[in-house]
Amino acid sequence: MEGLLEERHSEWPQDTVGYRLYYLGGENPGVCRAELERQLERIVCRLALLCAGYIWHNEAFRLQYTPARGDIPAHVGGVTNFGDNVDDEWLIVYLIQQVTKEFPDLVASVEDNDGDFLLIEAAEHLPKWLNPDTSANRVFFYRGELHIIPIPQNPGELSWLPASNPTILQALNLLTTHSDKCLAAEPIRNALRRRIQSYPEKIHADQHHAYCYVPAGIAAVLKHRPDLLAPAIQAFYLRDPIDLRACRPFKHFLPKTRVMTLVTFTKCLYAQLQQQHFMPDRRSGYTLPAQSDQHFKAHALGMKLAHGFEILCSKCSQPLPSSKTGGSTSSDPLWEGFINSLKKNNYFRGELEGSAQYRELLQSAEIYFQHSVSRPKSSSVLSPGEQVLQLLQTLSYSVEELQKEGDSLPPEDDDSWLDISPEELDQMLEEASGRKLLNSARQEEELDYDLHDVTKSMKAFVSKVSSHEGAEIPRSSAASQIQFDVNSFTSALERILGVESDELDSDDVDEEEDYDLLDSDAESDNKGGKLEEDMSAAETLENIRDYMEQMDQELASTNIGKSFTKITDKVGSDRPDVSEEAEGELETDSEGNLKILPVDVDLNLVENLLESYSSQAGLAGPASNILQSMGIRLPDNQDK
Repeated sequence: MEGLLEERHSEWPQDTVGYRLYYLGGENPGVCRAELERQLERIVCRLALLCAGYIWHNEAFRLQYTPARGDIPAHVGGVTNFGDNVDDEWLIVYLIQQVTKEFPDLVASVEDNDGDFLLIEAAEHLPKWLNPDTSANRVFFYRGELHIIPIPQNPGELSWLPASNPTILQALNLLTTHSDKCLAAEPIRNALRRRIQSYPEKIHADQHHAYCYVPAGIAAVLKHRPDLLAPAIQAFYLRDPIDLRACRPFKHFLPKTRVMTLVTFTKCLYAQLQQQHFMPDRRSGYTLPAQSDQHFKAHALGMKLAHGFEILCSKCSQPLPSSKTGGSTSSDPLWEGFINSLKKNNYFRGELEGSAQYRELLQSAEIYFQHSVSRPKSSSVLSPGEQVLQLLQTLSYSVEELQKEGDSLPPEDDDSWLDISPEELDQMLEEASGRKLLNSARQEEELDYDLHDVTKSMKAFVSKVSSHEGAEIPRSSAASQIQFDVNSFTSALERILGVESDELDSDDVDEEEDYDLLDSDAESDNKGGKLEEDMSAAETLENIRDYMEQMDQELASTNIGKSFTKITDKVGSDRPDVSEEAEGELETDSEGNLKILPVDVDLNLVENLLESYSSQAGLAGPASNILQSMGIRLPDNQDK
């Protein structure tokens, strides 16, 4: 993904996130580069404590120095394609936020191919002026908090705020000099905190350990490189008939060498593999026991993994070219400084060098170094399949020893989290949106449902002026912004002063007389054109009235009017009077003349809303979505 960071986010591939870290006070290019590279070494060592050993779904988080280009100053950053696992994207947000918190002289921006997705997370709390057109170069992390560069609200703020979207350099200067005024509002920051508050614990909570009955070669590869699990699962998940040709028969992972092992997945990878229904080709040699067998799931997972690894290897040239033999991590000039920094930061947790736990941590550090620190030449980069083949050639393993290890494995994790009930889904959605969940019994006992609120909210919603950007949900007057109407202000001022709008100041009278002769000819021409326009407007209005009368006549001869509840229908009824406001419905009398019967607009509105809500059968629908967006939540339908 190198080079994509310099392109516009709209040109990035789908599911791609880009991130940049800028150094404040970097006016001197030489000093700026030296400081950024120094900070980069400290950052990658600090982040190793958080995400070393993490299995990235598609591409790993990676930082590298990028010199200044155009309006973009020098920075360290990168671009990561996170694929189907959106948790990778939010983990990157958390990592960037932590970097700015621990390195106060760095400012960060994060965006994906959709733009400023941080604002999307807090969309309900954004000011009205903030939209995709005005958010460019305004959203940053600084000292661990979200900052949004505001727009000038009055002429006085133009002295320190740019009138249009700021450049990155202008934004960095504003964060340095007016950081308190650029701090995002508390509801916006709270919405973002809710999204990342589960980190760093979520990094380990998202892991899932499961038994897999796999060929010994795969068990040995995953023991040394657990990160190669992700590309193998992706190869199986995105397989096509041509890929499956390589799996009849198998060349690298024979079924007769299978052993039981415990594999560490991310929950996303496990779900992708587990939910795939697949039957192996008879020529592959892989067979599955009966579904009632206690090891059926382990056999099915292992069979799918074997197909994924075989597809990976089938796409590689054999033997490996000499230019792609790979290099040892220890031979990299950055490795020694990296490992020393890890020791200073207590990465090895006091484990003795050479112990099993120390070797496991060292292995995770090597994988992290290869993904996030080292900078190999493009000609020597190995594809995942080539890395698997190289490990098969260099690793020494015993099938018998792996079988013995399979007899004493720790228990696997429960995968009941794959099954979610509708109630659990509702709770997850409400927690994600920051709303408190109330059970239906408590709602019926404590909440007072007033149908007047339903009608008032719907009328306010309909009366709002919509645009191509969509309908606008009514907001309370306390939360709405102050609107200044120049014409209304001028009219009110004229009424106070007792001056009519067509009167002129005494100083302007002489000047006006000088222009009377010049304007007389133009005014005579304009009067004729204005008269024609007035006549045309009158004719158009009369045509519209005739058209509406014809429509009324046509509708009066149909049964549409009978579908509405009229005020006369409620005489003698025990139904409550919902509203006094009514409109007319046209009907014809015995002589064919039109007569107006009053229609109860509010009652018809409530009846139609309740009927629509009842037809949703507890699921999401237009009625509940509109009402909930306006803060109205109806009780569940208890009618038998």
